[in-house]
Amino acid sequence: MKLEFDIQLTEKDLFDFNIYQIYRSAQGIVSILLAIIVWVMSAVTFSNGSIAYGVMYIVGGFVFLLYIPVSLKLRVKVTLKTNEVLSGVLHYEVTEDAICVSQGEEKAELKWEQIYKFVANKKRVLVYSNRVNAYIIPREQITDKYDDFVEIAKSKLEKYRLIIKK
Repeated sequence: MKLEFDIQLTEKDLFDFNIYQIYRSAQGIVSILLAIIVWVMSAVTFSNGSIAYGVMYIVGGFVFLLYIPVSLKLRVKVTLKTNEVLSGVLHYEVTEDAICVSQGEEKAELKWEQIYKFVANKKRVLVYSNRVNAYIIPREQITDKYDDFVEIAKSKLEKYRLIIKK
């Protein structure tokens, strides 16, 4: 079986992937915990009668919470403007042997045995080549080929490499 489809990544696709990655890492978890700790400190400060410091702690909590999404949003805009590969149309060929991605003259092949992890959810399919890097395939762009793609992945990858959610 051979599947072929084209993907055009958008800012939203890349941003969603980056948020997904960050908030499943230590950095994302620590930023949430720090925001909570700082807000608890603001409650304690308010109860002690220091309104100015309490307001500072509340603002500090929002800084911890909003810094990552805002910085990622800005980085995604720059990345799509400066990276020709990510901003262009990517052509995928999925076969029994490998996943091939091409754009113009450039071509990359990822054999099934080289895939680190395959994640499919309601928004996207992520084909990881290592712990951090993944091919991002928006599910809305492959609606008619999604089921076949997942079936090929199930037949080629071990269960521990598959994370498939409906």
